[in-house]
Amino acid sequence: MSLVNIHAAKTQLSRLVDEAAAGGEVVIARAGRPVARLVALEPVMAHRTLGRLSGRLSVPDDFDAPLPEELLNAFEGS
Repeated sequence: MSLVNIHAAKTQLSRLVDEAAAGGEVVIARAGRPVARLVALEPVMAHRTLGRLSGRLSVPDDFDAPLPEELLNAFEGS
């Protein structure tokens, strides 16, 4: 953990971010008093389950049938 004054943090932000991303912790102080802590974010891994909606959805037999003329005209702006 390193303690850095806010003025130094502004001029060395890139280096401090690299330090935090590498697993370190940087405490930013104003007038020698700690006010903020810079740490790396934990990656958020979304857990996705394949087949979760299996049996809940169905595709109609006419899914790829041509659209009715009035609906097609509405999409095309005619």
